[in-house]
Amino acid sequence: MIWRILLLTCLVLELAPAVVAESRVKTGIDVLADDDYEPLAGKRVGLVTNPTGVDSRLRSTVDHLAKAKDVKLVALFGPEHGVYGDEYAGAKVGNAKDPRTGLPIHSLYGGTRKPTSAMLQDIDVLVLDLQDIGSRSYTYISTMQLCLRACAENHVQFMVLDRPNPLGGERIEGPWHQPSTYSFVNAFDVPYVHGMTMGELAKMEEAALRKAYPNLKKDLLKVVKMRGWDRNMTFDETGLPWVPTSPHIPRPATAFFYAATGLVGELSTVSIGVGYPLPFETIAAPWIDADEFAAALNARGLPGVQFRPIHYKPFYGTYKGLTVHGVQIHIVDLNRVNLVEIQFQALDTMKKLYPSIGVFKKAESLELFDQTSGGPSTRRWIESGRNLNDMLKQWRESAEQFRDTRAPYLLYDTGIF
Repeated sequence: MIWRILLLTCLVLELAPAVVAESRVKTGIDVLADDDYEPLAGKRVGLVTNPTGVDSRLRSTVDHLAKAKDVKLVALFGPEHGVYGDEYAGAKVGNAKDPRTGLPIHSLYGGTRKPTSAMLQDIDVLVLDLQDIGSRSYTYISTMQLCLRACAENHVQFMVLDRPNPLGGERIEGPWHQPSTYSFVNAFDVPYVHGMTMGELAKMEEAALRKAYPNLKKDLLKVVKMRGWDRNMTFDETGLPWVPTSPHIPRPATAFFYAATGLVGELSTVSIGVGYPLPFETIAAPWIDADEFAAALNARGLPGVQFRPIHYKPFYGTYKGLTVHGVQIHIVDLNRVNLVEIQFQALDTMKKLYPSIGVFKKAESLELFDQTSGGPSTRRWIESGRNLNDMLKQWRESAEQFRDTRAPYLLYDTGIF
């Protein structure tokens, strides 16, 4: 898989001049550089980043801060998949020394997921530059949350170099985080697709911290806003180059499919194309009749999406080497499709077509499905046979309510500044 990431990165580098010429958006690191890194002048800086931490010309944020005048970069911090993005999902990452800069690399996905006091003791500002993909279960926002909390506890400033939400800033979908169900893949009290940037989520978290601890450092959080991004923009519309955020998110469009199948993919009984060249773009299993399944899903008339029968052999995973049958998901109208609901329509269809299979009962574990879904109530609703549309209606109503909840924390409008 690593060679695929390297190949994709090389292709992006070859195309960089054309991409840069069309770029409409400056990310946080571009803006910080334009301002001569002034907010970091005279500061000792720690940087939370990975390969996605690049400017519009693909120069890394590490290089920016290591070479900036009056800025002393003292340590790097790596989230899930590591600073170099070469670790698989869920794999523990150890501490290391960066061969390029000689700086220590503190892993935030190994012995600890929250920066310790020892890690922060020689740091004035902890900077975060990570590209998120817009779904609650993606762990970079959880890392951001814990970094902000650690900074609050250790009187260190936290800075977010903001980046676009690849899904845009208006799409809100799916189940809400349920009370008392916190986990690293269910950290924020937001719908599964929240329509917020990393900086906006940081502002929401800061507000919660200040409510609980009124005497926090006044300048605890600084968000370096983007220039030129508005809430209607998907990533493809920014003109920015895409660097894979993790081994199975090779292109911006994959973020949409992640929202559409990432939850059902936590069940070992279903393949979603991870381990095949269509990550998150399929729903398949050896026991599915592909033609029957595709026809049943298409008959539901879901807006903005069509389903095509597919047969393939995953390279690894539960069904490694076995032929699975199912559907390839084709998003035909982004303005109409509800991404998160696709996988639940598929689960409901499987339950009706193959009642003896027991997608949940035969799964190796239900823990991750429940966690990423916000809690066990979603699974229990489906298992009980209750009307799926009633559950989806509740989600849509909650999504509209969330627009008001998130409003105080939004940094960008629907028009370009």
